[in-house]
Amino acid sequence: MTTETGTQGSVTTVYKVSGMSCGHCEGAVSSEITQLAGVSSVKAVASSGEVTVVSAAPLDEEAVRAAVDEAGFELVGKA
Repeated sequence: MTTETGTQGSVTTVYKVSGMSCGHCEGAVSSEITQLAGVSSVKAVASSGEVTVVSAAPLDEEAVRAAVDEAGFELVGKA
C-alpha cells in the first residue's frame, strides 16, 4: 500500500516483515530503514508484522529489502 499523505512530497508505504517478535526487533528494523535516503519516519509493529515508512519519494523495494535483511528479518512485500 502506497499512499500520498497530506504533506506535499511525502509518501507513506506499509511493508510486511516476517520474524519480528518484540520491541528489540522493531528497533532493529526501524534503525536500518531509517538510514535509507529520503526516509523521514519509520514505525515497526511486531504484533502485526507491519512497518510504516514515510519518505520524500517512493523507495526502491530492493533497498528496503536489503535494509530489512541487514536487521535479520525478511521483507514479505507491501501490505
